[in-house]
Formats: sequence, C-alpha cells, structure tokens
Amino acid sequence: MALWELDGVAVAAQIANGEVSAREVTEATLARMDAVNPAINAVVARDDAAALAAADEVDMARGRGEALASMAGVPVTIKENVDQAGCATTNGLRIQRNLIAETDNPVVANLRRAGAVIVGRTNTPAFSLRWFTRNSLHGHTKNPHNARITPGGSSGGAASATAAGIGAVGHGTDIGGSIRYPAYACGLQGIRPTLGRVAAWNGSSPDRHIGAQLMAVSGPHARSVRDVRVSLEVMAQPDLRDPWHVSAPMNGPEYPRRAALCVAPEGLNTHPLVEQALRDAAARLIDAGWKVDEVESPPFRAPARCQAQLWLAEMARGAQAAFAQEDDPDAIHVLAEMHKLTAVPDLNGVLDAMQARLGFLREWQLFFEKYPVLICPNSAEPPFPDLLDLEDFPRVMEAQLTQVGLPLMGLPGMSVFTGFGESEMGQVPLGAQLISGRYREDILLDAAEVIEARGEAIAVVTP
Repeated sequence: MALWELDGVAVAAQIANGEVSAREVTEATLARMDAVNPAINAVVARDDAAALAAADEVDMARGRGEALASMAGVPVTIKENVDQAGCATTNGLRIQRNLIAETDNPVVANLRRAGAVIVGRTNTPAFSLRWFTRNSLHGHTKNPHNARITPGGSSGGAASATAAGIGAVGHGTDIGGSIRYPAYACGLQGIRPTLGRVAAWNGSSPDRHIGAQLMAVSGPHARSVRDVRVSLEVMAQPDLRDPWHVSAPMNGPEYPRRAALCVAPEGLNTHPLVEQALRDAAARLIDAGWKVDEVESPPFRAPARCQAQLWLAEMARGAQAAFAQEDDPDAIHVLAEMHKLTAVPDLNGVLDAMQARLGFLREWQLFFEKYPVLICPNSAEPPFPDLLDLEDFPRVMEAQLTQVGLPLMGLPGMSVFTGFGESEMGQVPLGAQLISGRYREDILLDAAEVIEARGEAIAVVTP
C-alpha cells in the first residue's frame, strides 16, 4: 500500500518503528493532494513548508530516542471554521477571508501535541449551514466516490479529503449532522462526540449564543474505527478555555451487549437501501453475540423543531446582517427555506425550547438504560443528488430528521460505513447511525468495530 493509503494507527506504528519517516509520509500525502484535490476541491488552504517542518520535528524526536505521542507523524486536515494560528478562519465566507487566527483552537492544539501533521484546511459551505459543500469564496467540493452526489456538509471538505487519501483523519464539526452526514455520504467512519467531550474555542470571534454552545461539537472522520478512537481521545484532552469541557473517562462501566433497531423513527419514509444497511448492521451485531430488538425510538421530531428554532433565534440576533453582507446565493436560499418551515421564536419560544430540552434528554437517557445503543438512519435517503436543497429543501430537511433531532440533547452519534448500493445516482456509500448515552462514545466505537470487522474495509478512492 502507498503511504497515503494507510490509516493513522498504521502510519504512527511504522514511524515509531523506524520503517518510514514522518517526512516521507507527509511528502506522500502532499503529493496525493496534488494528484486528486483538483478534482474534488476538498482542501482549500495549505502550508507545505509548515507541514514538512512538523514532520521533521517528529523525526528528530525519534532520532533522540524520545517516546512518540499517539498520532506522531499522522497527516490530518482541519476544517476552515476553527482557529489555526496564522490561518484564516473563513467559515466559507468572503467577509472572513482576512480573519487570521492568532491562537490554535483547543482541537488543533491537542492534535499538534499528539504529533499530528496538519497538511491542509478543508472546505465548508458558507456559514457551515448546509449538508452540501459550496461557497462563493472557495467554490464547490465534490464527492470522490461519485461527483453526482453530495460529499455532505458542512464538513464536506474534511470527508472528501479523507476518503480520497488526503490525510488519515479529517477534523469536522457537527451542530446538525455536519460530521455524521459527510461520513455517510463519503463512505467513512465519523463520530459526533457528547457535548463537552472535546474542548473548542475560537479566539478570533465572539463566543456563540446558547443554542450553538449546547449543540456544536468537534470530532473526527477516518477510514477506520481505530483511527476514530485514537483521534477522539487526542481531541478530548482538557483545555480550560472551554467552560463546557468535561474530563469524563473515555471508557465507561461495563454494559450489556444489547441494541435497539429503529428503521423509521416517527414515521420517517426510509428508503429500501437505507433499511437494508440498517438491518445489515444489526445482523453483524447479532453475529457477534449482541441482542437486537426492533423498537420505537425516543423523539426526534420535537427536538428537531426546537433545534431549528434556536438556530433561527440566533440568526435573528445579528447573523442576518452577515448573510446580507456575504450575499452567498446558496446560503440566502437555505435561510429563506428555513424561515418557511419554522418561525423565528420570541423570548418565550426560546425559553420553552430550553425547558423542553431537559425532558427530551431525560427520555433518551432512560431509553439507553435498557438499550445502550440505538441503530437508526443517518438519513432517510441514500446520499442526496448534489445541491438538492436548492431544488427541494423540504425533502432534504425531512430526510435529515435524525441528523437535526439529535444535537439538541448533546448526545453522541456515529456514522458507521456498511458498504455500497446502487441508487438512481449510481453506486453510493451506505451506512447506519449509532446513538448512545452521554459520554459513552466507547459503546459506539465498540459496536462500530463489530460492524466494521464483518464488512468490507474502507479503501481510499481516486476521483
């Protein structure tokens, strides 16, 4: 295998053993970027000299006989909506092209401390708002598996890059599916951690309002579950700059190997290919000795409505002016469609949403007492035709019920790859979403490893 085909665990092991140097891995990854990125436009900013210098530091540390950190020499990418010192935190916006960060976001700082080599920054839609990735600053990101389908969003650049071999791990953020859905669309493993698991803070911008504070998280995309496990542990190291951070153990108490399967939460019109993927995931768990019951899930629809209300309430506070100034046609369209579906709440509406959140979370936590993990759709449909939200936003929003409904409660969710299927768009990746209780990412990763071990391995794709 070429060095850019290896997962991060294999790369770190080969570097630690002296089989390859970190510089060789970085040079191979940068060459891979040169070869494939023009076709997918996933990485939109890079500093090759800085990447090679970081790799050289790893090699010098090994040469001195020092013990290497868990991701030493592993190539990673960073989404353009988090601060990386010396780089623009654009969030896909022309109006932020000169917003240069002075300090690293805690996620970036933790990756650097673990020896990871940042090879580039990845594209996101304007305001990181869509499940598709195009903006007026950097242009259109494509799915390396199939250019007719979305790479997902808003971390579409991260997932597209990782799937195409530009780095072993891609950093993403998730407030309404922006890690889980790109992982699904690009055939990867991707986890949305519990609120507070991964510290995050952008010194380049004011603190966000309460809705985003409660729902937005950072997490990894990767081509193997073991890479997700290692990179999540690295990202989750403490940082006092984020008051929401909780230094919870990465592994919780022992739990029964019992899962719930819900194919059509609250009447969701689940596509047959999606149902097939869900039942396949359940069958693999059963094969490993898990007990799986088909049941109704806790609520998604009411939490999704509260989620949308909090989004709009925050946009009404001041983001509307930024939307007008940026004047990105896609973002303007999506915002208008959101207004059609949900009215901007008044103060009482926001307070009611916050009150309801507690009850929803209680109901979900009681559910996980019986079923440590829920298997449900990432989306009601296979990966969408690209830019479908510009043609039929209500269809997209309905299909994404489980993406939007989950973050309100701050719960962790994981997209796990199950294989490929033939849709009207041609061959597309498929997968299942796994959900568990707060700070029980270990359960999601355990279940995902079982599913991964009984399916086809994720291979790098050349667009």
